[in-house]
Amino acid sequence: MRTFSHSDDSKYQRARMRVEKLKGFYTHLVIYLIFVVFFIYLNVRSTSFPWAIFPIVGWGLGIIGHATDTFRWNPLFGRNWEDRKIKQFMDEDELQF
Repeated sequence: MRTFSHSDDSKYQRARMRVEKLKGFYTHLVIYLIFVVFFIYLNVRSTSFPWAIFPIVGWGLGIIGHATDTFRWNPLFGRNWEDRKIKQFMDEDELQF
């Protein structure tokens, strides 16, 4: 049996949390896809007004939000935006003094 050091244990815990987030995202995505089909079916059977687009788009935005959290993707700021800004402000601060 392998024993973990403190750093290995924390790496393992972080990796485990990422796997749990990924599993939660894929579960959310599969349920969404099932309901998309269900909404479209209900829409076709009930009326000619395309009301199904509203829950599909709304829930789809939730899926996008879940994906950005799960995959650490930020379309507005990019991957290392915070690190770059911190470095920029530290460099600017050095120039002022």
